[in-house]
Amino acid sequence: MNVQFDKTKALNALLYVANRVQRKDFHKIFKIVYFADRQHLAEWGRPITGDTYIAMDAGPVPSRMYDILKIVRGDSYLPDTEGLGKFFKVENRRQAECHPSSLEDGRGAKEEDEVNWMYVNPLVDADLNKLSANEQEALNDSIAKYAGLSYDEIKEKSHDIAWRSTARDFSISWEDIAREAGLDEEDVACLNEYSTMHPLPERDMTPDELYDVIAKEIDYIYAQD
Repeated sequence: MNVQFDKTKALNALLYVANRVQRKDFHKIFKIVYFADRQHLAEWGRPITGDTYIAMDAGPVPSRMYDILKIVRGDSYLPDTEGLGKFFKVENRRQAECHPSSLEDGRGAKEEDEVNWMYVNPLVDADLNKLSANEQEALNDSIAKYAGLSYDEIKEKSHDIAWRSTARDFSISWEDIAREAGLDEEDVACLNEYSTMHPLPERDMTPDELYDVIAKEIDYIYAQD
C-alpha cells in the first residue's frame, strides 16, 4: 500500500494527544496515535499520519514521529532546523514503576524501583485547521479508549495481529494494519489499487467511495484506448 508520511499531520496529532492525556510519555502517545491511524484507515480509506510503524517489543512505534521527538530531545543526527522546539519539550522524569528498560519507549535504565520516562511537554496546542473533523474524531476515540490504560494494558492491546505478523524491529505493513482494523480482503485490495494511482493519504473517503472512484478511473483509462 502506497502510504505517504504527512509531517504536518503527525506533528499536530502528537500535539493533539499530548494536550489531552494525563500521562504524556512516549509510549502512551505512540500507541494512541497508532490506534487512531488504524481506525481512520478503516473508516476513511487512509491513516492520519501515514507514518511507518516499527514492530518493537513494546508495540508499534511511529518511526518518523519518534525522529521528531529525538530532534527536540537533542540526540538526533539531524539539527532542529525547523524550530520544532517551539512546539514542545521532551522531559526526563522519574516514574515509580518498574519495567525492563526499552529504548523505543524513551525510557532510561532501571534503577531500584524507578525508571526514567521520556515525557512530551506541549508548549502549544495542535492547529485544528491541520486536522480534519474525522481525524479529530479518530484521535478522540483513541484517547477515550486507551488514555486511562496502564503501560502493560496498552502494550498488550497494541500487540495485535498486525504486530504479531511482523518480525521485531521491522515495519508493519499497512495492509496488515487495515486487516486488523476490520477491513476484508476486497477492501484491502481496493485500497492497494487506489494507492497505486493516488498515494495515501489524500482525502477522506469511505470504502464505498473508493470503489466508485476506482471504477470511474478504470472506465476513463479504457475509454482512452
